[in-house]
Amino acid sequence: MSPSSGAPGIIDPVSDEEQTPSKIGSGPRPEDIRFFGTAWVDHSGNYALRRAGLAAGSLAAAVAACFVLRFAYEGLQIADVGGIVNLLVVIMFAICSAIAFRKTWEGFVRRPADPAREESLRSLKMIGFIGSLLAYGARCFVEAPGEKLHRTEYETAVAQYEKRRSTRTGNPATRRKPKRK
Repeated sequence: MSPSSGAPGIIDPVSDEEQTPSKIGSGPRPEDIRFFGTAWVDHSGNYALRRAGLAAGSLAAAVAACFVLRFAYEGLQIADVGGIVNLLVVIMFAICSAIAFRKTWEGFVRRPADPAREESLRSLKMIGFIGSLLAYGARCFVEAPGEKLHRTEYETAVAQYEKRRSTRTGNPATRRKPKRK
């Protein structure tokens, strides 16, 4: 709640500051990115530190996941299920990880053309979660994951807003009426 007006304000997730409607400008607002909020717009609020931390965290999670998969593979060897099954498991995880990496990386660059198809690939991305973690970590080295996509969309929306706003001439009721002849 805003202390002065009693109306709820908007809380900026990066600075945890409550913003009253007078502090918020008109026009399009940037979309939040997970773990970054709207700090990607002007790289404020320890943006570089967040990127480094998320890159290290996702790469550490990928390494931990590789150890878990190694233990699962050793369990298959102990169960003595056969060489062909072991080979198929390794190939399955390698292919699923490669596809998950590619689809996750593409998701940071552009919006999916067919959301239903992306939804159908969810289970494949879950199997290849190591590829998704690696894509997220690698993208954190370049920018906040999805920043380029969000920045392009935001700048386009701002340009369209400014164009619409600049073509207005003011209040049409105050316009002088032309004299009739």
